[in-house]
Formats: sequence, structure tokens, C-alpha cells
Amino acid sequence: MSYESYIAFRYFTAKKKSPFLSAVVLISTLGVIVGVASLIIVLGVMTGFHTQWRQRILGVSSHAVVLKYHNEPITEVEEILPKIESVPNVAAAAPFLYSKAIISYGGRTDGIAVKGIVPMLEERVSELHKNIVLGTMQLQSSETPSVILGIDLADNLRAHIGDTVLLATLQESPLAGTGFVPKIKKFKVTGIFDSGFYEYNASLAYIPSKAAQEMFQLPDAFTGVALKMDDMYKAKETVQKIAGVLGYPFRVSDWMDLNKNLFAALQLEKKMMFIILTLIILVAAFGISATLIMTVMRKTREIGILRSMGATSRSIMKIFMFEGGMVGSIGVGLGILVGVLLSMLLRRYEFISIPGDIYFISKLPVETRVTDCLLVAVAALGITFLATIYPSYIASRLTPVEAIRYE
Repeated sequence: MSYESYIAFRYFTAKKKSPFLSAVVLISTLGVIVGVASLIIVLGVMTGFHTQWRQRILGVSSHAVVLKYHNEPITEVEEILPKIESVPNVAAAAPFLYSKAIISYGGRTDGIAVKGIVPMLEERVSELHKNIVLGTMQLQSSETPSVILGIDLADNLRAHIGDTVLLATLQESPLAGTGFVPKIKKFKVTGIFDSGFYEYNASLAYIPSKAAQEMFQLPDAFTGVALKMDDMYKAKETVQKIAGVLGYPFRVSDWMDLNKNLFAALQLEKKMMFIILTLIILVAAFGISATLIMTVMRKTREIGILRSMGATSRSIMKIFMFEGGMVGSIGVGLGILVGVLLSMLLRRYEFISIPGDIYFISKLPVETRVTDCLLVAVAALGITFLATIYPSYIASRLTPVEAIRYE
């Protein structure tokens, strides 16, 4: 241990003669603790929301989709499926149809999105089967084909399992000059799903792919191919490889591109919360700086003695930087400990409830990451270190004669 750090430690641990100075040191330390703990908890909550929303989105959608430019129908599905599944990291592929329609039941109507699927293949690329809350995922293409409705859509229509609903789309009339005519088909409700997202629950329905091809006038064609990957975080590189294999006119989008606005908003919100809560640590850092300035004023005589004994300006500066660093380090360490403990309690006991109809989940999600804790620690230590520079510089500029002239 250098003599600078030894003296700084003695200054820090010595019994304070001034109650006011001791209170300022305590408040400064508590400010750092509160700021760091708040950052840890808020970043954990933001990360938890990010993870929950990602899981719920991927529960009803795939990791990536293959489409044609201008959304032209894909007629060569049997040719491209083997090519897609041969690409590394692709676990499964399933063709689908997607279009808009009008649904009607009991005098109530709504505009919805309709997705035509092959149930056996859809189970491999999405978690729809896990989101079924009533009925079954099995879709029959009989005379009255099956339909799976979102839970909010079923509530709005007041449709139950076993009820028959009407789906209507517009198609070109074979008679010249009459334009478009509606095509109406009956569907039997065999399942209701809850994805956790109101947008999906209130506006999405699944029907068999054959019935969808008939309704949307796409015989032996599909809108796209949904993909599931072994590692969804490598989706960007994988879709680039698939696009290279398929070539024009196919285009491939991953789950991050398909939900770019949502995840960009979450990332921006997390960054803004980090910046805002860092201001708490910044305020506490001013307290550390004020404490050191008052310490310099009280230790003027001791500084003069050290200088007269041969201590350099750099050594004096180190002493006060070490002392301020101790306050900051203790505050940051205890802040991380408090933040992690509170985050663990929030995650385990879930004693904070939130409105599920707004946030899609009823309990506050918390996911504390080591990288977030390290980021907070580095930022807090950096701020508290910067706060020690100016007071330490003032102390180092004192000359021995000026320091002990009036002693």
C-alpha cells in the first residue's frame, strides 16, 4: 500500500469532528447507492419486458419469412422448401397464406387478417399450439372448414367453440362490367388462442391452407414460407444465406426486421431510462465533490505539513482522489448489491402487479443481466472518479507556506 492510499484510508476511517461533514459524506454515499440500485432495477425490468414481448411475438409468428417481391404468390413451394431447409441453422419451414377478410357472426362483423396454414407444419415453426386456450389446433378442410380465432376476436363476436362464422372476401366477377363480388364461406370455430398481444388476439384467425387457397383464389399457391431457426439470434446471417440460395424474385425477412419498430422503441426507451437515472448518480457525484472540497478546507494544515515534508503536488492529488474513490466505490458496490437483491425479490415473489390489458402481462418482469450490472458499475465509477478531480487539484495547488502561515 502506497503512503498516499494509506493516508487517504486514515482520512476516510478517522472519526469526523464535524457532524455536518459526516452527514454530507453519508448523503453522498446514499445518493450513489440509490442511483446505482435504481439503474439496476430499471434496466432489469426493461430487459424483462423486452424478453417477454419477444417470446410472445415469436409465439404466433416465425423467426423469418420468405416472400416474393410485390407479394406475388409463390407457386414453386415444393421446389424451394428443400433449398431452404438445407441452409445451416434452419430447423423447419412451413408455407402459409395471408390476406384480409371480413368476419361475421350473429350480426356482428369485423375486419381481420386471415392466415392459411398446414397445422402439422405450423407446429414446427411457431408456438400456436401452446397458445390454444380453448378447443384444438386441428383444422379440418371438410365441407365446413375449421377456423381458430383470437380470444379478443371471439369475445367481440361472442363466438364460442362449435359456432359457425362467415368469412367474406372480394373476388373478380366473371361477368364483364360488374367489378368485384363478395365470396362468402362458412367456417366452424374449433379453437381459440391467446398470444398475449391484443393486436393478434383481436384481428387474426387461422384456417386450413386449402380453404384459404379457395377463398383467396390462389390454387396451388402460397403467400410465403415461415421459418424456424435453431438459433434465432443468428437470424440475420441465416436470412442472407437463404436469400443467396433462392435469388430473385424471393426476399427474406427475419423477426427483427418484421418487428423493427417495436424493438427499436424498446431499445430507445431502455437507453433513455439509463441516461435519466444516471443523473441521480451525477447529483450524488456533486455531493462527493463538495465533501472533498470541505475536507480540503479542514485539512489545510495537514496538507501544508505533508508538502513541507516533501510530498509532491501529485501525491496530494492522489490522496484526495483515493478518498473520493473510496466513497464512490462503496456507494457503487452497495448499490449493485441492493439493486440485484431487490431485482431477485421482484422476480421471485412478483408482488408488483400491472394491468394486463395494457402491458399484456400481469406481473412485473425482471431479468437482471451481468452486462447491465457491469455497464452501470463502469458508468457510476467513472462519474464518481471525475467528481474527485477538481477538489484534488485544489488541494495539490496549496503551497506549504500558505497552508501553515496562520497555524
